[in-house]
Amino acid sequence: MPILLLALLLGTLLYMWLSRRHSTLTRACRWRLDRTGGPNHYRCAACNAETDTAPGKSPRDCLRKPPSSRA
Repeated sequence: MPILLLALLLGTLLYMWLSRRHSTLTRACRWRLDRTGGPNHYRCAACNAETDTAPGKSPRDCLRKPPSSRA
C-alpha cells in the first residue's frame, strides 16, 4: 500500500510539472479575445498587453513587462 501511494504522489507531481512547463501565465494574466483588432487578436485584461495568435490557439505566455528597477 505505501508503494502505491508513493507512485500516486510521484505521478501527480510529474503531471503537474509537465502541464506547467510550457506556460508562463500568471494569475494576473487574463487574456480576452478582442475582435476589434482582428479575428485572432487577444488583449490582457490585467496589463493591456496585446498579441495575435494562430487560428484556434489562445495565448499561453504572459507578456507583462518586468517592473523597472529603481535606483
